[in-house]
Amino acid sequence: MNAFKIGNKWVGEGHPTFIIAEMSANHGGKLEVALEIIRAAKRAGADAVKLQTYQAHTITMDSDNPDFLLPSDSPWQKQKNLYSLYEKAHMPWEWHKPLYEEAKRLDIEIFSSPFDLTAVELLAELDSVAYKVASPEITDIPLIEAIAALGKPIILSTGLAEYEDIELAVNTLAKYDHQQYAFLKCTTAYPAPIEEANLKLIQQMKQDFNCLSGLSDHTLGHEAAIASVALGGDIIEKHFMLNDSEETADSFFS
Repeated sequence: MNAFKIGNKWVGEGHPTFIIAEMSANHGGKLEVALEIIRAAKRAGADAVKLQTYQAHTITMDSDNPDFLLPSDSPWQKQKNLYSLYEKAHMPWEWHKPLYEEAKRLDIEIFSSPFDLTAVELLAELDSVAYKVASPEITDIPLIEAIAALGKPIILSTGLAEYEDIELAVNTLAKYDHQQYAFLKCTTAYPAPIEEANLKLIQQMKQDFNCLSGLSDHTLGHEAAIASVALGGDIIEKHFMLNDSEETADSFFS
């Protein structure tokens, strides 16, 4: 696998590193901020903006069982449990259409990470140019199958994956004869210590899985992202916010 297109942009060998501005929760619950993030990403020269598509009640339970509580050392601990965090951070579904329309108007690619099958359905209705599988979902095989069946490029993060999990994802995509995919090295820590970046895995994944590869970067600063390009990274994804004065669920590592 050498290259494929995401929307109108080529990704892979012989093409510039594809830069994804990850909005995540940095909209802070304001549609106008979300729209301005897209405009700022375009001005900054990003190739794409990425959203996250989920609803709290479709991916977790509003429970005080210890399994659903945020640990005391979590940067999100003040939200108490996962449901409260996701309810605060999620992208309202009715925002997706105007955000996709704004990105199209500006000629910047836009796609999202669905976290369940209902999210896949919403994004398919919007004719999303690509799909991202977030690190926690790389073992959600029904989700990967539903995305693969759509025939669009897929980017998968590996932050919580064992080697066997990546193999299983590759084999799942092969069942659908799906060949337009990339794996991103990701350290699932917020922010991620740069000494744990382990960027050599970018080359290792290319070699082992015959795929495009890159970095989903949770480190502070730009050093890891720049180094990933030197190591052959085809894609960089970085959480993106407008300024340091707005506190959101993800602003402390964006």
